[in-house]
Amino acid sequence: MQKPKPTNGLHHVALFIKNFAECEHFYIELLGMKIDWRPDPDNLYLTTGSDNFALHRAPADFNPAKHQRLDHIGFFLGERQEVDHWHDYLAANSVEIKAKPKDHRDGTRSFYCADPDGNIVQLIYYPVTDR
Repeated sequence: MQKPKPTNGLHHVALFIKNFAECEHFYIELLGMKIDWRPDPDNLYLTTGSDNFALHRAPADFNPAKHQRLDHIGFFLGERQEVDHWHDYLAANSVEIKAKPKDHRDGTRSFYCADPDGNIVQLIYYPVTDR
């Protein structure tokens, strides 16, 4: 299988957060990030204009000693069809697929896989990557 086009780089990181309000204040008020999208009270997507940083409220039983604080990292793709191409390519190369390609309500399309150490990696198409 032919390798897909290179990604547009690492532009998305998602963290599980226990101190949600305090972290929201830190990243918005102190670091100057802007709210890109708040789908619900437990999830917040921030940006500086060319990136996407997600804060996900950690479950009540979250323990950093037992759970990975990093939810996932995301690589942007420039074209919608590249999501499926990358999915098929990585699956053909025995990469563990965690979630198959799917369209999201904000117009994005993505899938999740695991790197060899078990870190979750999202390959995602954003209709507009100049956020």
